[in-house]
Amino acid sequence: MNPLDFLIPVAHAQAAGAAPAAPGMMSTLLFPVILIAIMYFLMIRPQMKRQKEHRAMLDKLSRGDEVITNGGIAGTVSEIGESFVTVEIAAGVQVRLQKGAIANVLPKGTLKAA
Repeated sequence: MNPLDFLIPVAHAQAAGAAPAAPGMMSTLLFPVILIAIMYFLMIRPQMKRQKEHRAMLDKLSRGDEVITNGGIAGTVSEIGESFVTVEIAAGVQVRLQKGAIANVLPKGTLKAA
């Protein structure tokens, strides 16, 4: 069986007056199941993995870590709350952000070297 048979129905010669053959239940349901499986492995699964890694990074966040936010602001974590983080972006300048707004944790000393 050719894989294109699922996309393009094959024309079969029919006897005059014979009722058309109904497609099998297996071939009717096989194509949507294959599409869902492909979408799961190419789209849904990698996104869930990234979310899990981001959640783990936020759980490991501690005072003194150097971070970059989604908006591109780099700073050092000075306080950590349940859902908010205070980041010091300059001497005496602190910004309060949601934890989810932190995009990445930088290696120690990155901000001092810049």
